[in-house]
Amino acid sequence: MTGSPLEFAGVARSFPRGRERVQALQDLDFSLVPGGITGLLGPDGAGKSTLMRLAAGLLLPDRGQVTVLGTDTRGDLGPVQTQTGYMPQRFGLYEDLTVQENLDLYADLQGLAGDPRYGRLQELLKLTALGPFGHRRAGALSGGMKQKLGLACALLRTPRLLLLDEPTVGVDPIARRELWSIVQGLRSGGVTILLSTAYFDEAERCDEILLLHQGRLLGKKTPAEFRAPLEGRTFLVGGPAPVTRRQLQESLRQRPGIQDARILAGGVRVLCRDPTPRAAGGETWLPVPPAFEDAFVDRLGAQEEDRRPVSPPPVAAAPGSGVPEETAVIRVRGLRKVFGQFEAVRAADFDVYPGEIFGLLGANGAGKTTTFRMLCGLLPASSGTLEVAGVDMRHASAVARSRIGYVSQRFSLYGNLNCHQNLSFFASVYGLHPKKRRARLAWALEEFRLGAYRNASADDLPLGIRQRLALACALLHEPPILFLDEPTSGVDPLSRREFWQRISHLAEQGVTVLVTTHFMDEAEYCDRLVLMSLGEILAQGSPAEIRALARDGDHPEPGMEEAFIRLTEVHESRIRRAS
Repeated sequence: MTGSPLEFAGVARSFPRGRERVQALQDLDFSLVPGGITGLLGPDGAGKSTLMRLAAGLLLPDRGQVTVLGTDTRGDLGPVQTQTGYMPQRFGLYEDLTVQENLDLYADLQGLAGDPRYGRLQELLKLTALGPFGHRRAGALSGGMKQKLGLACALLRTPRLLLLDEPTVGVDPIARRELWSIVQGLRSGGVTILLSTAYFDEAERCDEILLLHQGRLLGKKTPAEFRAPLEGRTFLVGGPAPVTRRQLQESLRQRPGIQDARILAGGVRVLCRDPTPRAAGGETWLPVPPAFEDAFVDRLGAQEEDRRPVSPPPVAAAPGSGVPEETAVIRVRGLRKVFGQFEAVRAADFDVYPGEIFGLLGANGAGKTTTFRMLCGLLPASSGTLEVAGVDMRHASAVARSRIGYVSQRFSLYGNLNCHQNLSFFASVYGLHPKKRRARLAWALEEFRLGAYRNASADDLPLGIRQRLALACALLHEPPILFLDEPTSGVDPLSRREFWQRISHLAEQGVTVLVTTHFMDEAEYCDRLVLMSLGEILAQGSPAEIRALARDGDHPEPGMEEAFIRLTEVHESRIRRAS
């Protein structure tokens, strides 16, 4: 297409890995429509970030041609760089500098000066709602505010082409909505946007989608064009009582002809290979329109040869330190944490029972991770009662930590160690004897399909593989309690499905799971939830009970994401009025 802001013609790119070369992109041909939003989707390792870096001129192709705003990236990009904005997946904010100082630094780097500079900075502070936080250190910002600051830095010179590599990763639903409002406003102003994402609802908002797999382009279509071939093959299934949604989902997965089964508010959504329902006794099958998520699974699920049904990994036979089933494994009363004058967690009360998947939800800065760190014994509580597996975490946390598996927000892996070395290190930390250690390491490599990555450093692994490795490390000592702090942040959709299948198997075996997440569809997998805001618990109960709390009069019950936003905004508004 002539006049396209971005064109790839026969583009290929590879990288060295040990003695081999890995082909990241192969024979890519596409062009972007001016003034639209193009979504870039695909599994981990599909080549999305490599494509973004080629488009930004940070990499050159091995062969083929990349043309940005009419200029070949092998030539002089100076004239077009001021018209291109790029926000990488891990944006380079200087966390010791304030919001204003970060903006000033990037304005200096881009040669923005005088009155245009002042006017543009004020415009961006208003656009991102960061004006009141100009003197706050970037390191003290919430995840959503950091992403908005990164976007502001990429927009200092109003670009004709904007490249956003997963701008909403790790961002709560409220901040995600605010970021999308900014992005859609830029489109209205004629900016062409290429945006990679792991969220299917974001893909549905795009004008067109580039679908990548193993470095190849599987399709470039509108969301509606991707959905169209699946008409008549998607259903919402309800099961007879007392079958739970997780049990129904597992049953549906095992039936021939069913490609996908995922838990939703109203039951289990099913994608069949043909329009024939695979119903069993007492089930209700309601036809529903296909979504882009169904098309993604249809196109990619069968091609991901590395994915297969996972077997339940062996765990300790006596979960919860042998406590009776009716006794809470985790007991929290009046939990409070203060940092100087700032009260991060105030008067938190909740219980978690054996074999439960318990969700901890909240906006960035709500106090979830602080609560998590206190529960794991990594951070002392200021006051309150905190018991894990019958142990008082304020006085004997080391005893309880031996019964806990923990996957942190940043995976807690050592990037300069390879996969096998990370596993060996954690096995030593957990005190596994040599014979047991060898058996567990062999189990982890086989069960989590890490053999092909045995000698790859953790920093070089795709996010989905890194997540597998982190979970394998956390399960080496067969803990009866598992803490997962945003474990799927930035992970591709197929890896997220596999991850939750594993977690469901663990819960069925009696392992107690406490998880935080910003994916509201994942909240539906939990037995019970706590919703936090500004350090307080504002709601708790089953997913259905949380959604019901957010119901507005006679209007239909909202989905979990809308319920999260409504309840949080009402609480924050009340706190602002009180102060």
